[in-house]
Amino acid sequence: MRRAAAGPELVDQLDAALPQTQCTRCGYPDCRRYAEAMADGVADIDRCPPGGAEGVARLAALTGRPVRPLDPAHGVEGPLRLAVIDEAWCIGCTLCLKACPVDCIVGAPKAMHTVIESACTGCELCVPACPVDCIEMVGTGDHRTGWSAWSDARALQARDAYAWHRERQQREARENTLRLQAKAEAKLADLAAHTVGADEEALRRKRAIIEAALARARQPRTGA
Repeated sequence: MRRAAAGPELVDQLDAALPQTQCTRCGYPDCRRYAEAMADGVADIDRCPPGGAEGVARLAALTGRPVRPLDPAHGVEGPLRLAVIDEAWCIGCTLCLKACPVDCIVGAPKAMHTVIESACTGCELCVPACPVDCIEMVGTGDHRTGWSAWSDARALQARDAYAWHRERQQREARENTLRLQAKAEAKLADLAAHTVGADEEALRRKRAIIEAALARARQPRTGA
């Protein structure tokens, strides 16, 4: 594998060399952030247990850094494990849905949830999110590890799913902001309609609070 050029191209190639499990074990919020950190020289290439030894070799070839063992502080290479929900204990809290970076868990509030096995990346983020400990990581019966247990096709699928997950989160955040803004504006209009004979000072304070909230809502949000 040839060494990539520096800059955005290097970030893209490093990102493409990662398995896209979005597990955060590397210490970064997602695979892309880890790729950026490696390209900037602030993170080493030994932090991705899902990629395993082959993953380190891929990153070494791209960065020109020497191959090294995985840093055990970030986990160890092992067979792929998938999340399974004990449906008898599931309380439908939806916390695992929110935790899953690739939206592979389906369900509804106060309804049983289940995992789409073919979409699960084995990130394990749903396990600590469950308040009743009804999620378990189980082996697939395949003892291969790292990229031998994964594939470029599954990595691409996971990356697309994560991109959709992020887009949905941002859309829902925007919609929630608009709902709150509309509610605040309606409250302002209601206050304006009831100023006659009311405590002007109290109304002024309420109006100031609402207008400050509106100003915050109108400020552009930066992505996480």
